[in-house]
Amino acid sequence: MNIVDVVEKICRGTAEIIDVQWLEDKLRRASEKGTPLRIKAGFDPTAPDIHLGHVVLLRKLRQFQDLGHTVFFLIGDFTAQVGDPTGKDQLRPRLSKEQIAENAETYKAQAFKILDPQKTEVVFNSSWLNRLTAQDILELTAHSTVAQMLARADFKKRYESGREISILEFIYPLLQGYDSIYLKADIELGGSDQKFNLLMARELQKAYGQEPEVLVMTPLLEGTDGVQKMSKSLGNYVGINEPPSEMFGKLMSISDELMFKYFECLTDLDLNKIKNMHPKDAKLKLAEDIVEQFHGIECAREARVEFEKIFSQKRLPADIPEYKLKTEREETVIDVMINSSLSCSKNEARRLIMQGAVSLDGVKVLDSDFIVKKGVLKVGKRRFLRLV
Repeated sequence: MNIVDVVEKICRGTAEIIDVQWLEDKLRRASEKGTPLRIKAGFDPTAPDIHLGHVVLLRKLRQFQDLGHTVFFLIGDFTAQVGDPTGKDQLRPRLSKEQIAENAETYKAQAFKILDPQKTEVVFNSSWLNRLTAQDILELTAHSTVAQMLARADFKKRYESGREISILEFIYPLLQGYDSIYLKADIELGGSDQKFNLLMARELQKAYGQEPEVLVMTPLLEGTDGVQKMSKSLGNYVGINEPPSEMFGKLMSISDELMFKYFECLTDLDLNKIKNMHPKDAKLKLAEDIVEQFHGIECAREARVEFEKIFSQKRLPADIPEYKLKTEREETVIDVMINSSLSCSKNEARRLIMQGAVSLDGVKVLDSDFIVKKGVLKVGKRRFLRLV
């Protein structure tokens, strides 16, 4: 594959690259010298469950690995122990070393479904940030100004409204930038919402005499609701560890408008061919392709057959999980939804009930305090539970 084709492949499904010409130059020089580029991406150890929103970036990392380059899977354990800025009004809760280690193992196990373990170096930024002296940190701060920090959209908004901004939040982008200096990163990947911090890394690299990294920013993927960024807390996510039928059904529920973005960011399929397909056939193709990536071709085919059987022929799934109702006390529909993991929170369960998305034996449940009896509970279009 020539450099032009390589750059075109990398550009697919990105939000912004700073800059494309510099990316092409770096790739060309690496090819001529036979020296792999150093690709960096940072991950938050406070949220170890990977969904398709994370996969957009992980797939991009894998593309660089397939081209022969080295990926640094950076786990931000240092900042997790002091409290990462969220970009909102508060810091994320601090985690213990034990929690971080446990989350990191979970993260790696899932990420290696996409990344090549042989071409991935998992690193923890505490291994170098813990060694910084007060003088080192003060020198870092000398390369940025308060005016630069307040140019960041969320900082500016909070400052103008009189809300507090901690000094830690100013220092955090500098520490993230130092990660790139330490790793001598040639290219860094991150979400488009991280642009300010990513640009800071480039400026610091130049100040420390390094060639600035190329920034490859991936878009934020809307969840199954088609509105909000994919998030487990919002209940609009598709997790990569979910059963094939669950993944398939969730993907079939996205809008036709959002479908093409999923094709672009989550598959390698020919987009021109997809545009010429009937929307329903295209969506079936999308769901099958993504399920195949994480569960294999046979599971993907079975999930498609199961979906078409349920929704085309209006039949129940063959294997509905069972839930044994408690005999010592009555259970509400919300109790069952939480205890069986049909819902991740009471708020999500109430929202689904209010939307008319919950039914028992085909009859909608509209009361959050409804006492359930035996039968088939259905949540949304895809989730079934046999109450016994």
